[in-house]
Amino acid sequence: MEITQTTQQIRLVPAEAEALVGLCGQLDENIKLIEKRLDVIIRYRADLFDISGDDAEHVAATKILLVNLYRESLAKTQITPEMIHLYLQESAIESLASSKKAKHDQLTIKTRKAFIKPKGDNQQGYVKQIRKHDINFGIGPAGTGKTYLAVACAVEALEADRVERIMLVRPAVEAGEKLGFLPGDLSQKIDPYLRPLYDALYEMLGFELVDKLIEKNVIEIAPLAFMRGRTLNNAFIILDESQNTTREQMKMFLTRIGFGSTAVITGDTTQVDLPRGTSSGLAHAMHVLKGVSGISMTMFSSSDVVRHPIVQRIVEAYDRFDIEEETEKKARSEARRAAQAEQNSPIVKTTLENTAGEQ
Repeated sequence: MEITQTTQQIRLVPAEAEALVGLCGQLDENIKLIEKRLDVIIRYRADLFDISGDDAEHVAATKILLVNLYRESLAKTQITPEMIHLYLQESAIESLASSKKAKHDQLTIKTRKAFIKPKGDNQQGYVKQIRKHDINFGIGPAGTGKTYLAVACAVEALEADRVERIMLVRPAVEAGEKLGFLPGDLSQKIDPYLRPLYDALYEMLGFELVDKLIEKNVIEIAPLAFMRGRTLNNAFIILDESQNTTREQMKMFLTRIGFGSTAVITGDTTQVDLPRGTSSGLAHAMHVLKGVSGISMTMFSSSDVVRHPIVQRIVEAYDRFDIEEETEKKARSEARRAAQAEQNSPIVKTTLENTAGEQ
């Protein structure tokens, strides 16, 4: 069977030598990465690029990708492997052949030190929901940006004077290991649990300003257990790692929300570190609050992972394993029930009784 190869040509304009060098990367490393990921061949001379491959959709997607990356390079943005990965993921979400969606309409979160661009439909929808609703859930695997984007929205709201303070809350549950006694005051004890939130704040506001705002209690760090009895008005509250809350803790947290406040609850229901037999407050809330007005739930999947490409493959592998394991459990359970039903059937009972009588 003969495979027909598709070839497309594109001229990147306006032609700027520095931007073209930035697009291609040192020793054409960016071009080689795109070729490897999309299984295409890219040849170029100055601003004229020839793209060929066996899959017409991949060729079309490569053309769109080069245009988008060149636009970034013209804006003096460094083209990195991470950026290429993000654009590739976005095109996968929207389908490789899609060329109609304009990147100009993309949401941007503006903070003092950073412009954050949500990638893909799911992340953009998540940010829109946070801006629209008072209580928002971001649920999905690690690396999908649910916590980072929540912090970005919180910083944006604080700088726009829509809220008076940011509250960072997290249950102090160890990830499957006992760390023992932690020295220091309350803030120092829970700092290790909130490090991802701190890192995001430092990136968006700078070290000095974050430390100042913490001193003034404009940014407040609180363990979940200390939230009981409080009413939080005009605040942006982030509850991170919420899969490690109990049902009672989740209900307690949700009923702390006051006037003018926004709450974002993030978590991954596949990574619960609660003691065996304790049900997750996040999983319970997903069922109880489904369809409640004023509450949004954004579900992320492995296709939304924006870390190293292997992270996405790891998440997908675990998902497949969980499905297979659940299928096997159901099959074993059904086999046991069938065996039990057969044993308890009148015919089997009569046969057993007759056999016993003969003996």
